[in-house]
Amino acid sequence: MKASIRLIFSIATIMAVSGLAASKVFAQAATSDVASTPATLTKWQKDHPRRVEVNGRLKHQNKRITNEVKAGEITPAEAKNLRANDKAIHGEEKAMATQNGGHITKVEKKALNQQLNQNSHAIGK
Repeated sequence: MKASIRLIFSIATIMAVSGLAASKVFAQAATSDVASTPATLTKWQKDHPRRVEVNGRLKHQNKRITNEVKAGEITPAEAKNLRANDKAIHGEEKAMATQNGGHITKVEKKALNQQLNQNSHAIGK
């Protein structure tokens, strides 16, 4: 295990010297590890507070979209576009969690929440 970490660090150092981002090496190393595959995520990782927050907002926005269609405030076509935006955000959240061993970072949560805010404003128009 220590030898593989040294190898990754050495590759990252070489890449940093050559102008490439070392974070990509660590991200690839993290995703190649068996412990970080989606099939091995634990309940804690699936229920990580930052993931729960983002996914809870997605669920709430979906309910708002449904309610606004029923009330005639938005058309089914507009609802389809809003749901597609939310689906893209959810896909991004899943990809981020896969790269980070089952959770999302604070920076990633902030970026996802900004995207959710934009979609939320579109729902409320």
